[in-house]
Amino acid sequence: MAAKKSGKRTSKRKKAAAAQKPIFSERVVGLILGVVSLFGIFHLGYLGVLIANAFRLLIGDAYLIGIGLLLLFSIYLLIYGKEPQIKLRYWGGILLIILGISLGLEAIFFNKLDLHNDFIGVTWQYLANDIVGASLGTAVGGGMIGALLYTGTNFLLAQLGSYLISILLIGAGLCMLFGISLQQVAQFFGKIGLVCWNGIKLIADKLKTAAGTAKNSLQDAAEKRKAAVAEKTDDQPEEKKGPAEPVNLEEVEPLVAPEDKELPKPISERNTTNVWNHETEKPEESAMKPVLHPSSSIENYQLPPISLLQDVAPTDQSQERKEIKHNQEVLRQTLKSFGVDAELKNTILGPSVTKYELHPAIGVKVSKIVNLTDDLALALAAKDIRIEAPIPGKSLIGIEVPNKKVATISFKDVISAEHKRPHHLLEVPLGRDVAGKLITLDITKTPHLLIAGATGSGKSVAINGIITSLLMNCTPDEVKLMLVDPKKVELGVYNGIPHLISPVVTESKKAAISLNKLVAEMERRYETFANVGARNIDGYNRLIKNQQASMDTGEKPMPYIVGIVDELADLMMVSSNEVEGAIIRIAQMGRAAGIHMIIATQRPSVDVITGLIKANVPSRMAFAVSSGTDSRTILDQNGAEKLLGRGDMLFKLVGKKPVRVQGAFISDEDVEKVVSFVKEQGTADYDDNLAVSDEEVQATQDGNDSDNDPLFEQVIDFIQREQKVSISLLQRRFKIGYNRAARIVDDLTKKGMIGPQEGSKPRKVYLPKKEE
Repeated sequence: MAAKKSGKRTSKRKKAAAAQKPIFSERVVGLILGVVSLFGIFHLGYLGVLIANAFRLLIGDAYLIGIGLLLLFSIYLLIYGKEPQIKLRYWGGILLIILGISLGLEAIFFNKLDLHNDFIGVTWQYLANDIVGASLGTAVGGGMIGALLYTGTNFLLAQLGSYLISILLIGAGLCMLFGISLQQVAQFFGKIGLVCWNGIKLIADKLKTAAGTAKNSLQDAAEKRKAAVAEKTDDQPEEKKGPAEPVNLEEVEPLVAPEDKELPKPISERNTTNVWNHETEKPEESAMKPVLHPSSSIENYQLPPISLLQDVAPTDQSQERKEIKHNQEVLRQTLKSFGVDAELKNTILGPSVTKYELHPAIGVKVSKIVNLTDDLALALAAKDIRIEAPIPGKSLIGIEVPNKKVATISFKDVISAEHKRPHHLLEVPLGRDVAGKLITLDITKTPHLLIAGATGSGKSVAINGIITSLLMNCTPDEVKLMLVDPKKVELGVYNGIPHLISPVVTESKKAAISLNKLVAEMERRYETFANVGARNIDGYNRLIKNQQASMDTGEKPMPYIVGIVDELADLMMVSSNEVEGAIIRIAQMGRAAGIHMIIATQRPSVDVITGLIKANVPSRMAFAVSSGTDSRTILDQNGAEKLLGRGDMLFKLVGKKPVRVQGAFISDEDVEKVVSFVKEQGTADYDDNLAVSDEEVQATQDGNDSDNDPLFEQVIDFIQREQKVSISLLQRRFKIGYNRAARIVDDLTKKGMIGPQEGSKPRKVYLPKKEE
């Protein structure tokens, strides 16, 4: 019997041990998962960052939710030693909530980036950079799951639809999780709607009652006034009333004054002026009215749709992504070999360059890294690199390495991104920076722009992009353009559009006159502002709109005027003094009058971009140039000589550091489509005050003769006293240009007042000496 009992006990122990083995193994799994979760939550070391990035790869910035669920699962395994028995609806609810959050994060992520295509590729790029660099600092949206969902919802329902789908997924998940039926949800929202309706109805009833009470009180007050007037009338002696005599209409004098007589004005009106109808008396030479509005407004004007523009195929940058890890290691080893202690924090793949962001250790001089430019370029086998030290707003140093293949930025993409957010009329998209952020130019804040770069670097494409953006954003009543194109082939396509105030100026002599007429228009605008008490064009237009709302006036808001000069160097060669003076005056005073200048040149030398022009045109756009000297002429610093061309630029706003931008590409076909659409809306209505005729050019040339020169008599007087003359002497004495001094000397020679040039000998003076 004892043997049998011991055998039974042994079998029971074996069964208990067999039952405990899976429990023990489940708890070991729970412990391992718990440790993994804690490492991922607190980013402990390289392993913790790797675990967090694994979750980020799936659900992006919602990775803490996933790791948190894994931690709860591990705790349950540790406590109970078995897997939790969870109903299917709980799993479904959690899954829907995670999907909704991932989709929402992805939509927010790409809304900030202003990107509208290649969502999966861009998300993978950011994730790969963080995984390779063992970093968690960059936002990645909703991970690859969010990117897949957003690709479908954005294509089918656009961005707003993606937000709605995200909210619906989260709501459906919560309903499944808490066992709430659709009927209960409908009843809940029905009750909320009923409460809101009753509240609105109650407020409306109270307003109606208050209005009735006010109406009754007004009627009572009116009756009391009538009664008081009646009592006053009764107190006065009644006049004798007789039968009404017939009236002869011919004997009655008309109440309206004859045309040749003026009625005296009331005293209250004699010393006041209606600024809206009053015309300021001006001398004949400035009798032209300011260009307040176009003479004929185009009714039902439609802006060109974005669908006119063609899509540009995205550039494959997979090879660039593959080289990032190799370049990171090369950078670390190269810096280490030169004794520079710096940590690689982040890597950003841009359209034209890849930026590696370094954080130097304490005690490492920034200049030490900057001086290694050539050594780093050699180690990376790069054409040239640019070091941004430090990056504005960050305690990091940026090393920009050129990509082997430059990605094309589509103009359609950037103009679409700009239209999806509020922007000023004169805000135009330029392209995208290294991080893919949309860069725009607000011309009203610039307020004038200088564009310079070598031939073929992308200036003309940038100018076409600016003009096309203005045509797609503004009606002819809002913006007017003055285009100067001495090369005669760049801007001729815009001839005939209703936005022009004058035909495209292609002659250098006409350009100087056009710019001076623009100065006169600016002065006339300031006179108009002074008459109505406005400080700038925005204040004037507000006054006009308020006046239109209260009464029907003939005045209309002033349009902005944007003057674009395609090649400044050619104008400076022909008439430098007149052109420079006009540009400086517009640059100094044009902003408040709504007149802005955009000046471009392919010869950024100091005789073209003079010191006065640079001082008054603070915003610059530098494309690729041949030397650091040209870069310093444009930007006052080096950098433009390291640009890659094909739209690669350094954009510097007033008061800010230059930003590297890959300019948007717009084809000639797209420009022609937009121009054709605009021309179909209406024809050009040039302003006679600003257009330049051939007669004006001839009159200006005739007026340049020395007989009409105001200094001619002073020069004769000076020669009589000094008994010597030369072109350089007149330049120094009267502070005039070479052309003017040479013209005066030639005319004096023709008139026989001085002798001809005799080699190195001074000219003979035939005028009698004048005693002082």
